[in-house]
Amino acid sequence: MKTAVYPGSFDPITYGHIDIAKRALKVFDKVIIMVTVNPNKKAFFSAEERIDMVKVVMKAYLDRI
Repeated sequence: MKTAVYPGSFDPITYGHIDIAKRALKVFDKVIIMVTVNPNKKAFFSAEERIDMVKVVMKAYLDRI
């Protein structure tokens, strides 16, 4: 099984992020989207909110994300 890790702040997740994740799913069996926290940046959304956003927009792919 090929697995990719896709790290980022996703603050917020954008269509570009979604496109990259979908493209990665064509190459990898599983994609781990890792929501990161940068202590040097002021985030618009909390980490929990960003994780929830990723789950909502990637809902159709959660079996592989």
